[in-house]
Amino acid sequence: MSVEAAGRMAGTGEPGDGAERAAGGECRCGRCPHGARAGHQQAVAAFVALREDFAAGRGVPAGLARSAGAARQWVSDELTLSAREVAQRRAAGKAAWLAAVRWRTLLVVWGAVVALLLGQALTALGTGWTVARTTGLIAAVVLALGLTAAAWRHRAHGGALAPLIGEDGRLSTSRTVAAGWATAVLYAVLTVAAQQAAAAPGERRQLLQGLALERSGALLVALAVGCGVAVVAHGLVASRVRSGRLQKVPAERPRAADLLADDAGRGSLLDVQYVLVHAAVLGCALVRLAGRPEQVPQLPWGLVVLLVLSGATYLAGKAMTGGRPVILSVVRSRELGDLAAPVRTGDDIEIRGAGFVPPGAGTPDRLARTVVRIGDVHVPVPLVPVAGGFANPTDGVLTVPVPVDVEPGRVEVRVVTAAGVETDGYPIDVLD
Repeated sequence: MSVEAAGRMAGTGEPGDGAERAAGGECRCGRCPHGARAGHQQAVAAFVALREDFAAGRGVPAGLARSAGAARQWVSDELTLSAREVAQRRAAGKAAWLAAVRWRTLLVVWGAVVALLLGQALTALGTGWTVARTTGLIAAVVLALGLTAAAWRHRAHGGALAPLIGEDGRLSTSRTVAAGWATAVLYAVLTVAAQQAAAAPGERRQLLQGLALERSGALLVALAVGCGVAVVAHGLVASRVRSGRLQKVPAERPRAADLLADDAGRGSLLDVQYVLVHAAVLGCALVRLAGRPEQVPQLPWGLVVLLVLSGATYLAGKAMTGGRPVILSVVRSRELGDLAAPVRTGDDIEIRGAGFVPPGAGTPDRLARTVVRIGDVHVPVPLVPVAGGFANPTDGVLTVPVPVDVEPGRVEVRVVTAAGVETDGYPIDVLD
């Protein structure tokens, strides 16, 4: 198969002639969306089976079974290797999905144009076809052509969705709202411009009055609010990530639920209210535009104030949510029946705190990236499997061994999360 053919299949989702196929016939070449998805599912199934075997005590070599610490480390290493394979398959699936989703975005764009055409045709049955209907369709086609060109330009990054995807790989709520306002305002301006081009010289002055500031001022302020919130939100998040006050990990791929949820996938009240308020006001503007297409929609200033309040609430949440991981205490991990004793090299310590697993970092490959620094020694946090998940690491508790390389005396314990954020040092005394 040629390189050109492989590139075409990566964009269209068609498996190639030489693609690797499973027993059921599905493609697992890893280049097309079908193969990438099947390969990822296969890797996930293999990882889950391995984790469940280890959780049940199966699969550990007999030579390591006598040493709990050695067995735990070996199990963690095996799970980490399998998790890396899952991560590689997931990355391939994300790239293939982004390359293929551009066709879906174009279907949505041109489907909206067709829906507008059908709506115009149905409403024209009683009143007849008018110039306003024609200009509305012309504006929609011009806007769709622009979005199509943008989708082709960003064809490897999600097509028309590319401007809406944040640096963390999630759909950005503020960018999506700003794009909605920009699209609506641009459509209104194109509609009025098309009507001016088709109008008689005496009617053009009247159409220009529909663009006067006293009529379009509220709409322009609404657009400015949407775009301004997107810019400020981006700056807030970027500055907090760089300063370590906010932990961000990349998402597997953009999802529609990102618009209404936080990084962990839980519903976010701030995002929900922001999207609903702007969607309601934007719908009001479109209804007014449909009623009088020769003028840009005139919004009540009360709705603009509502947008400002919603945006301020959204930005306040962006400025306050999240935070640095913190160590609250470090204690010696004691098995039942053990005597109380100070921390010595070779013992396990239990680090208690908050924020050790950032939102969205619950996948095995990211859990395996959690590291504890004890003095000058970096200790990877071992993965401890249990049925259906992991007992270690967790967001509030980490258990790690104290290596023999740690110098006895007072040392500092620090945690480095999967997002790369390091906690402040917590001093402990280690005896020989």
